[in-house]
Amino acid sequence: MIDLHTHSLLSDGELLPSELIRRAEAIDYKAIAITDHVDPSNIDLVIPRIVIAIKKLKGLISIEAIPGAEITHAPPQIIPELVKEARHLGAKIVVVHGETIIEPVAPGTNRAAIEANADILAHPGIMSTEDLLFAKEKGVALEITSRKGHSLSNGYVAKEAMRFGVPLCINTDAHSPSELITREMAIRILLASGIEENRIDSIFENSKALIEKALRRD
Repeated sequence: MIDLHTHSLLSDGELLPSELIRRAEAIDYKAIAITDHVDPSNIDLVIPRIVIAIKKLKGLISIEAIPGAEITHAPPQIIPELVKEARHLGAKIVVVHGETIIEPVAPGTNRAAIEANADILAHPGIMSTEDLLFAKEKGVALEITSRKGHSLSNGYVAKEAMRFGVPLCINTDAHSPSELITREMAIRILLASGIEENRIDSIFENSKALIEKALRRD
């Protein structure tokens, strides 16, 4: 399993980064990104601590651990600035908290995330055709999620992404250890989202490509 959207207790998760990584390693994850929630109030505090935690583990773990961030409920107008700052602070994977149907995310957030060249637009909810085509043009991956609530729009996201050729990835948005999943469960979620079996490998390949891109930022 490759999971590029998870949370530690540096935001609203339950575990220290080291324990989150260890628990993922124990269920045979190949890679994990720690992408705690950030906005202007904490971005300069959270990302450097994730970077330090992962740096200390280098060479001591069998899993690829990647520092990241999830820009969350920030006004769309400042998302480009925050994406740039997150990368400057050491986030190798930048996720933007998309316009999920279960939260009052500001309209225009999806568009701003794509414009800012975020790596992943998480749980984007109902997207316009214009934004879907823009995500394809920019190579921004849309997320299929195992997270309760956010997953309600998985079927729509999968259908529209496949229709327009937008890259997809699957993540957990895990906040607790029980929310980490195996590759087998990820496959079941993708199938349940309406993705044909012969397309599933390409979705995992998208995650691998995101990792390769992230590591080139070192």
